[in-house]
Amino acid sequence: MAQTPKSLVSKLSKRGPHKVLRGDLALAGQPGVVYTPAEGFNLPAVAFAHDWLASTVNYAATLEHLASWGIVAAAPATERGPVPSHLGLAADLGTTLDICTGVRLGPGRISVHPERLAFAGHGMGAGVAVLAAARTARVKAVAALFPAPTAPSATVAAARIDVPGLVLAGANDVDSLNSDALALADAWKGESLLRVVDKGSSAGVVEGRRLLGFLGVGGFERRTQHVTRALVTGFLLHHLTGDKAYASFADADAHFPGTHPAVRDETDDTLDARDAAAHHASAQIGQLLGR
Repeated sequence: MAQTPKSLVSKLSKRGPHKVLRGDLALAGQPGVVYTPAEGFNLPAVAFAHDWLASTVNYAATLEHLASWGIVAAAPATERGPVPSHLGLAADLGTTLDICTGVRLGPGRISVHPERLAFAGHGMGAGVAVLAAARTARVKAVAALFPAPTAPSATVAAARIDVPGLVLAGANDVDSLNSDALALADAWKGESLLRVVDKGSSAGVVEGRRLLGFLGVGGFERRTQHVTRALVTGFLLHHLTGDKAYASFADADAHFPGTHPAVRDETDDTLDARDAAAHHASAQIGQLLGR
């Protein structure tokens, strides 16, 4: 009997069946961390990019959660300053996947399949994941969690991405100037899913304390974290492993508890104009690059 979206979210919001190992990417020349199942060959892998002024520590539980469900989850620990290079972090995401696929992980009983790869990120890192995906054809999916604007524009880059994309937004900030969720979902060339987390905000995804916390900005939201982890895990398991049990995570009409569709003003042409501008800019960039 097929599981309902409600039961799937309940299942995937909890820790998975795999014992998890933690490793240091710096041993392979890239500052960062990697979490893996204790063993397994030809596993899927995701490279995860952090938000502005955040670090890999702020996503440790999320990365460990993905690994507990059989997904190798790695995150570069670079571009953490107040003026980060978004393209630099995007390049580091690619290097992170190179390490995951090119190095035997753990005690020699772990390997990653070169065709089961994804990029993901949160806030600034969500836009970075989109920039990284637009520069390579090797990933099969992209998860942009509560995306914030980047330079160059991730919205422009999204217009060149053919693989499926998951875009999550918080109900509390989906319409803010610091959210690129609506624009990204509209500009995506391939199939994209936009889901809004009820009563959620981007700051709620971050684990523990970070620099902005001392300024009284944001705070973690356990419910937002649980829903986000479940949606990302199901999305990646479906697209990277082909497991039909998680097919509903790729269904735009499926309703998952804790989320709701984005409400759009049908009389507002802003999104249409922004979408057209993104495609136009993408075409210009493609001409300059000879693509």
